[in-house]
Amino acid sequence: MRLHVLLDLVPGHTSVQHKWFKESMKAEKNEYTDRYVWTDSIWESPQNMGSIRGFSDRDGTCAVNFFSHQPALNYGFYKCERPWQQPMDAEGPKATLEAMKDVMRFWLGMGCDGFRVDMAGSLVKNDEDGKGTIKLWQNVREFLDREFPEAAMVSEWGEPDKSIQGGFHMDFLLHFGPSHYNDLFRCEEPFFSDRGKGDVSEFVAKYKENYEKSEKKGLICIPSGNHDMDRLARTIKGDNLKIAFAFLLSMPGAPFIYYGDEIGMRYVEGLTSVEGGYGRTGSRSPMQWDSTTNAGFSSAPKEALYIRQDESADRPTAAAEMADENSLWHEINRLIEIRQSHKALLSKGEIEFVYAEKNEYPLAYVRSSGDEKILVIINPADREVSFESNPSLGESIYSFGGKASAENGIITVPAKSAGFYTVK
Repeated sequence: MRLHVLLDLVPGHTSVQHKWFKESMKAEKNEYTDRYVWTDSIWESPQNMGSIRGFSDRDGTCAVNFFSHQPALNYGFYKCERPWQQPMDAEGPKATLEAMKDVMRFWLGMGCDGFRVDMAGSLVKNDEDGKGTIKLWQNVREFLDREFPEAAMVSEWGEPDKSIQGGFHMDFLLHFGPSHYNDLFRCEEPFFSDRGKGDVSEFVAKYKENYEKSEKKGLICIPSGNHDMDRLARTIKGDNLKIAFAFLLSMPGAPFIYYGDEIGMRYVEGLTSVEGGYGRTGSRSPMQWDSTTNAGFSSAPKEALYIRQDESADRPTAAAEMADENSLWHEINRLIEIRQSHKALLSKGEIEFVYAEKNEYPLAYVRSSGDEKILVIINPADREVSFESNPSLGESIYSFGGKASAENGIITVPAKSAGFYTVK
């Protein structure tokens, strides 16, 4: 099996220490004067953006993307409302885009297979509907198709209808924005909690909308987590982690598994922020491999680790999970093997939701490819549930927590269970 490596591309900003920005700070006009988003007066701040000022000879305020050390690169404004705002086809924004293509050329030339693009939907400013940013990425897509046709592109956008139109192969759902992704794992009452008080209906409604808009031209991906959100195991516990992965590994799109989620790594509480992590720092602790020093991550003194690890005596490790046949790690491997054995369950198999009612359990959907149809039934709740279903229950392909049963068009589903079944 060949491993493909995608690098994290951050096209929206640089550091304040970058040579481009140091040149851009100068009062004298130069090649980098318009490389960043500057107002034309230190007394004017850009609307709807953070900014920094008073640190250079240049008379102006510079927009930042998030933190004060992240000056925003200038790709232009879709709607120009102030004299200092430049259209996308101005020389400054065009030069910025070409410079970013050069960055991509360098790394693709070094052998990387593509990019996960940070804040991909935020590059063009005053672009509420994303039309300018879509146009920008279509330009990049043309460049890649011409020079690096095999390069894979994944967007941190969270709006698949826009990112796929822009030429990305994959977009992953975010913990903010319109997707209702948080309803699954990270709200006050997540659907995948065994309390059974969650609601998956709005997530499904938005997913169906995005699925139809994307017209199968790209993949909508659902991550287990990432470095910007709480660990999955902070809210979803025990066997419900296995049920969550039965869902993640039976949905369309490419599965995204954040390192350590496959062994149930926990969010490390009470950490001081490291490199702007703040509340996210606890999700960024070093991988836990085995029972040796620093869980096998490093032989250095633990005080030298960039982030403190989970120091609990029962912290999960890869070695322990691999040695336990009933572990989360083994269940995920089982699910991956089943997914790879059935075309209907692969990334491009179709999906039709059968049951996703408001405040109700279970979640049921049919995956299909050609003549193969598989009914997936997910019940994280700690109670038996039932629902009416037109697809008839056939042979069991996978089950966890017990098998569903059918009688007179009613399917009864055991508590805390997941199952895949052929459709009669």
